[in-house]
Amino acid sequence: MASDGPSVHPSDDARTAIDLLSKSDLGAIPVVDNDNKLVGIVSESDLVLSDEEADLHLPLFFDLMGSPVFLGSIKHFEDRLNKAFATKVSDLMTADPETVSVDDDAETVARRIAETHHNHLPVVDGDGRLAGLVTRADALAALVDS
Repeated sequence: MASDGPSVHPSDDARTAIDLLSKSDLGAIPVVDNDNKLVGIVSESDLVLSDEEADLHLPLFFDLMGSPVFLGSIKHFEDRLNKAFATKVSDLMTADPETVSVDDDAETVARRIAETHHNHLPVVDGDGRLAGLVTRADALAALVDS
């Protein structure tokens, strides 16, 4: 587990998270509030718009008595738009990420990483404060050592 890694605040500029990711080998940066409580995570995959997300056309709609009725989710469209033009970390981050506890053993952490298909999981204490970030490689190395 990397316990001395960088973190960002939701109100930080998106560029700050992007710069930290480019300089870090971790591939993800935890997002914490003023009390160091984990509120999100920004990973390399959050910075890439998939082909589906890159399509920022308005959802299909039809006119019903002079009012548009959307066939797709406007909320989903707004989320894609915010991500495409993110200016703050809060626009990029995945809120309420999967986590592991400082009390979890290596087997539990490895199982959680495998089940969630994540490469990075924030490690939090009993109060939800960030203690570090564990990677898939960390979990595998700990399993081999034990």
